[in-house]
Amino acid sequence: MQALVFENTGTADVLHMHESADLVPAGDELLVAVTAAGLNFADIYRRQGRYPLAGNSPYIAGYEGAGRVIAVGENVKGWKAGDRVGFADVPLAHASHICVPVEHAIRLPEWLSESDAAAVLLQGLTADYLLHDVLPLRAGMHVAVLAAAGGVGRLLLQMLKHQGIHTFAVASNQDKQSACLGLGAEAAAGYDTWAKEVREWQSGGCDVVFDSVGTTLTESLDSLKDGGRVVLFGMSGGALSAFDPSRLQLNSHGILGADLWTYLVSGEERQRRADRLFALIKDGKVTLPPVTQFALSAGADAHRLLETRSFSGKIILMP
Repeated sequence: MQALVFENTGTADVLHMHESADLVPAGDELLVAVTAAGLNFADIYRRQGRYPLAGNSPYIAGYEGAGRVIAVGENVKGWKAGDRVGFADVPLAHASHICVPVEHAIRLPEWLSESDAAAVLLQGLTADYLLHDVLPLRAGMHVAVLAAAGGVGRLLLQMLKHQGIHTFAVASNQDKQSACLGLGAEAAAGYDTWAKEVREWQSGGCDVVFDSVGTTLTESLDSLKDGGRVVLFGMSGGALSAFDPSRLQLNSHGILGADLWTYLVSGEERQRRADRLFALIKDGKVTLPPVTQFALSAGADAHRLLETRSFSGKIILMP
């Protein structure tokens, strides 16, 4: 087995290829030859030492991908060698092979390539639970989406539009803002001006703000109408901005923490949610992000590109 690894945290220069013994699946696992693996900011943060690491040194990042089953554990039923499989929450994915617990395995439709599955599963399932599970969303609501040009944001914009919900996109530059308008946002702004512009768009304020940045929490609260809610599902910008909790009572505001792993509780749930995502893609209600592919051996270059934050789309590592 070959993998993209690092022994010590640091810059992308710590990454290199490593060869180790072949994997053997446990009784409830599938041994998968990885065709494509997604690269996410969480992988950058793990390499930098900002997120917990799975396994032991040499460390392997990556949590999502797709490939083909080459062996099944003795207790596995319903899967066989040659089956196509995707996964969104299995560590050690930046490798040529991975052992996938059968409860985490997602069957792929024949029309969806393994590369496209690796490009959409993690962010797509995140957008799906934000839309369906965290709080009631209804047609006609006004919602702001931060980091709207990112992997989750661009999918969430499309899903919200499909539900008849009005959206305001926040993105870091004009190119990204234009892309958000093309995905269905009614208005867009940068981080310097959005809190003001969102109230020009909807004078009473938003029903909901989806905030994955964290440092923007104060502005998100400022953008709510009375009774509105901030859904906080990430802190890509760093520590949360400070605020006085008493202000929540004054305007009946609320902050809801949200995490995908709360909802991916069984194999059936993973497949049900994935099938709902696949149906939107097949029907043209959601478009896949533009994909840039790197060989796994060029993973350090892929990390560097993602770190620039100028990149829009999805980076896929190909073993």
